[in-house]
Amino acid sequence: MSGWVTVAREEEVPVGGCRLVEVEGTEVALLHLPDGWHAVENLCTHDYAELVTDGHCRLEGAPGREALVCPRHGARFCPRTGRALTPPAYEDLAVFEVRVVEGQVQVRDPRWS
Repeated sequence: MSGWVTVAREEEVPVGGCRLVEVEGTEVALLHLPDGWHAVENLCTHDYAELVTDGHCRLEGAPGREALVCPRHGARFCPRTGRALTPPAYEDLAVFEVRVVEGQVQVRDPRWS
């Protein structure tokens, strides 16, 4: 991906919410947490289950310490760093850069910058 892709308007995803978006053919979980916007690939590294389904995701933990939980086998990931926190997942999620410009939420893949 060569640049930033607009995926949502700020008001479309409330704090604590998530949304599935597509960026250059990759499904991305866009998360609006109390500390800001984060985005990770929407694919559990354990068994390739979707982390966001039907516009919903499972976030557990206190603000600032949330974990994104895979609905299939319960693997937990840090939504900020993509780090695998618990088995059965051992590989981290791909993380995307996020910014907000004039109310538009934009995402890009840093691997292609």
